[in-house]
Amino acid sequence: MVLSRRTFSALATTTALGLTLNSAGGSGSAHAAGTAPTGPAPGPPGADGHRHTIGFDKYSMLIDGRRVVLWSGEVHPFRLPSPSLWRDVLQKLRAHGYNAISIYVSWNYHSPAPGKYDFTGVRDLDLFLRMAAETGLYVILRPGPYINAEVDAGGFPGWLTATKGTARTSDPTYLKHVDEWLTVVDRIVARHLYSDGGGTVVLYQLENEYADHVTSPLGRDYMAHLYAKVRADGIDVPLFHNDKGRNGHWAPGTFDTGGEKGRYLYGFDGYPSPFKPPPDWGYFGVGGTKGGSTASPRTPGFVPEFGGGWFDPWGGVEFGGLGYAESARTRDAAYERRFYLTNLANGIKIHNVYMTFGGTSWGWLPAPIVYTSYDYGAALDEARRPTPKLIPMHQIGQLLRSVPDLAKLDRAEALAGTDPQVKVYPLVNPDTGAHFYVVRNDSAAEVTTALPFAELPLTVPARDARLLATGIAVGRRTLRHSTAQPMLWLSAGRQDIAVLTGRSGERTETALECASEPTVTVLEGDAAHEYESGVLRVSAQLDGLVRVLVEGGGSSAPLLLLLADDGTSGRLWRYDTPSGPVLVRGPALLRTATVRGSALHLTGDTVEAADLEVWGPRGVSEVVWNQGTLRTLATKSGSLRAEQRLPGVPGVRLPELANWRRSAENPESEAGFDDSAWRLANRTSSFSTTPVPAGQPVLFADDYGFHYGDVWYRGHFEGGAAETVSLAFTTGTQGLLMAWLDGKPLGTHRMPVPDKKTVRQGTWTDTATFPVQVHEGPHVLSVLVRRMQHDQDGKADDTHKAARGLTAVTFNGASPAVTWRIRGEGAADPVRGPLNNGGLYGEREGWHLPGFADGGWKVVSFPLAERRQGVVWYRTGFRLAVDPGVDASIGLTLTDDPARAYRVQIFLNGWNMGQYINDVGPQHTFVLPNGVLRTRGANTLALAVLSDGTTPSGPGEVKLTLMGSAAGGVPVKAVDSPGRTSA
Repeated sequence: MVLSRRTFSALATTTALGLTLNSAGGSGSAHAAGTAPTGPAPGPPGADGHRHTIGFDKYSMLIDGRRVVLWSGEVHPFRLPSPSLWRDVLQKLRAHGYNAISIYVSWNYHSPAPGKYDFTGVRDLDLFLRMAAETGLYVILRPGPYINAEVDAGGFPGWLTATKGTARTSDPTYLKHVDEWLTVVDRIVARHLYSDGGGTVVLYQLENEYADHVTSPLGRDYMAHLYAKVRADGIDVPLFHNDKGRNGHWAPGTFDTGGEKGRYLYGFDGYPSPFKPPPDWGYFGVGGTKGGSTASPRTPGFVPEFGGGWFDPWGGVEFGGLGYAESARTRDAAYERRFYLTNLANGIKIHNVYMTFGGTSWGWLPAPIVYTSYDYGAALDEARRPTPKLIPMHQIGQLLRSVPDLAKLDRAEALAGTDPQVKVYPLVNPDTGAHFYVVRNDSAAEVTTALPFAELPLTVPARDARLLATGIAVGRRTLRHSTAQPMLWLSAGRQDIAVLTGRSGERTETALECASEPTVTVLEGDAAHEYESGVLRVSAQLDGLVRVLVEGGGSSAPLLLLLADDGTSGRLWRYDTPSGPVLVRGPALLRTATVRGSALHLTGDTVEAADLEVWGPRGVSEVVWNQGTLRTLATKSGSLRAEQRLPGVPGVRLPELANWRRSAENPESEAGFDDSAWRLANRTSSFSTTPVPAGQPVLFADDYGFHYGDVWYRGHFEGGAAETVSLAFTTGTQGLLMAWLDGKPLGTHRMPVPDKKTVRQGTWTDTATFPVQVHEGPHVLSVLVRRMQHDQDGKADDTHKAARGLTAVTFNGASPAVTWRIRGEGAADPVRGPLNNGGLYGEREGWHLPGFADGGWKVVSFPLAERRQGVVWYRTGFRLAVDPGVDASIGLTLTDDPARAYRVQIFLNGWNMGQYINDVGPQHTFVLPNGVLRTRGANTLALAVLSDGTTPSGPGEVKLTLMGSAAGGVPVKAVDSPGRTSA
């Protein structure tokens, strides 16, 4: 429905009143500044069926009145078409310190046609939100309607490109479609709100980086409509928008919220250059509406997207052809410490890293400006492997969970005598008096300086940073200061445990306040200690793990001080159970921990053989790892240690791909092909932003219901004296056109590879002119256009409606009347969805599917070198027998002479896993996600090779590649098996 202003005001006012009445002192009033003191953070969230208040003040989010910093990572379920693996990713993020995730919901992924919506199988949003709650993660939900996200049309469905109305405005036709979409999405989301304990959704985004029509009624009414619609749908958690930069756009009070106040936050996105100093977008910045968080002084600093990497275009010009590995290198662990700690210093308390797991833009999902891989250089790579970038996220996330003082900070007085070689951010908690200092070195050389609060040397590596603390609680003791960065503390058994971290090889000093001299025992590592004037000082060389046990000294409980270098800290896992917290050392990953009687049941992963050591609640005397009971020994550290190391991952053998079968297609190019069932292209007007050329019919593919992949045209005309034919066409990046006259190739024309100036260009237009020899009588001109994808609509000017396919056809020397017919993709695959298939003959005939009978095809072997304009298909089968206890990430790698001009569409068991362009790149390896890939069984691989005939075409070498493996993992179900659920 399209809501009137009267309906809007009534709905929003009623919703606001209901929130206040139903949550007195909670979510309805918790936005008042300074009302919540510093205290322990709430426990891990879940779908517990209880009501919860969700609010905020100027410092942080407030969950049930308790402060929490949301340390979030962006994950897109639609970029991992295997629901079983969603749990794998979520567990990895929770284990590495994240307490929240942010997700887009992409309209085009769920809607193959107007009025049709599919939330089953790989599109099961309900299942994903259940998994997030089961994993203990808050959810920041971002359902658009526009999402950008480097996906086709910015997430708009293909059919919307051919509809009336201006998108991303208050246009009533557009709003009608939007309301229908949000009704379906919100029906699912409403079941998973943390406010009523149905799930863990705590924030909901309106629109996305909406930087246009800000001062126009088109924009203000649009945002007001979205606000009222979402509230009318029962979404009662706080809402927000993400400003495209620091502009103050859509801050609280800038548009009509129907009288509701204190339930909307301002957020802003930021992707700063890794080659410049981190910006100050808060406490220490320029202030005002352009200052980042200062644009909304009564809401917490909120970055819905902060660059954890960057996307790479076709040709790879962004990273010099090195691909996403270079993105990860330039935005490495030191980058994260420098930039993310600077954000925390500036009051950013809702911090989401885009991307944390990038995944795969499979099928025709990617926007034209990117290729299949959306690895992004993220902390968890496309093959789901943890990278070194997860270590700082792990350290900071655990710190925020353990040290509640960080959720409420003010800017403190600058310290006199600060070394100008480093930048120091002084911060103070107004309740506890604890002080924090972010010390950052932006230079290319290591800097040794004095601590800003003690006469101690502090070395900060080049282009790095660390957080230092004074006056924080570590169990029942107080940390006076440390040159190491605190990571976590917890109570386990009869003792407190504190973990501090630093770079390997550093010498650190940690000072603890003690009323009297304690008993100190160095249990492991290079450490020395001294006590003087009520302070215990421990000096330690960080090399692996240093253990120091502190007993007495005026405290009722011992303190186990663990000083870990970065690598070791990445193998220390905290898990909160109803019986109390657990700390585990050793394995590559801890997934779950459950206390059952006296037994601690753990699940997780190993890569190399690893120790296993656990600190658990009182009464735990038995340890079970992945369902196997371990023999353990009690240690002087108060832990249980497995007598034998956990085994590493066994080897994974991959078969050679052989027994290929070949069949050429594109019968559509032949003169006698029967196209009588094709659609007649005879429209005279279009809603596209591309003008219809005078005297020409509409040839735009979208106008005839063909939205994804390749599209065929056949034009019938009577001969004349034509000398050339000119084919004007519009595509996304790296689109191409092939033409035949009466079955004979005329040639191929392709769009150029983007350079630095055109890397953001999503729509490309050109004209291909070919010489022709036309005699009297009937002729047929056949044209294949690889349209690539729709442009995004980042500036809200309907750029997603730019034409795709042919736009005009003219002859030189004659003007024959041409009757055009058009054919694209068939009906959406009921399992794989609307983005899986295009309009190739083989796709329409099922050549990509496992059950297709290819026994009559010719047997060939690779490498091949044939010269042909058009499409050739290759199929083979292979079996895998991966150990059921092994999570193997497997890819398909294609390599060939880069001078050969061809491209390959890759189908695994019918799933379109991406496009390889041999002479453009940079991607050569394509992830084959388990679930789509049968790791224990038979698989079918089909390659659709499109070559322009100017060079020999492959494929060259095609092989399976082991991208990584671990012993453990999660159970994986085949994605096209029965048992799917519906919204």
